[in-house]
Amino acid sequence: MMNTKNIVATLSLLGLFVALSPSAAVAEDFGIHALAHSAATPGDHEAMAKYYEDLATQTQEKIREQRQLLEHYEDKSYLYGRQAQDLQAHTDALIHKYEKEATANIKEAALHRQLASKLEENSYSAARLSAVGPSHKNTVSEE
Repeated sequence: MMNTKNIVATLSLLGLFVALSPSAAVAEDFGIHALAHSAATPGDHEAMAKYYEDLATQTQEKIREQRQLLEHYEDKSYLYGRQAQDLQAHTDALIHKYEKEATANIKEAALHRQLASKLEENSYSAARLSAVGPSHKNTVSEE
């Protein structure tokens, strides 16, 4: 009897955490998107890339946890009675959701790395042109 109460309490808390987590993620996501739109320097984009890489790492950790939980549900399904299949399906769905999220974060990080690289190239080219000076521009236009 006590074991059933512990399982129900644990599952209730898990459901509560899952229900509350998206709202926090939405608020944080809004701030990150605003920062991404205002990113102007290679350093800004590098910071954004690191943020998304860290987020992907955290999401991959969630995937590992959910896979362990799924394995537990599959191995010990007799402990959960009729709910076993529902728990397995829910956990499997979370794994797929987190996999998509991790992939999106990795793509976003790669995009920001690419933007940082382009900005560095552009600033390097502009610095080279300004170092050459105006006399080079006149020579080039006369040819």
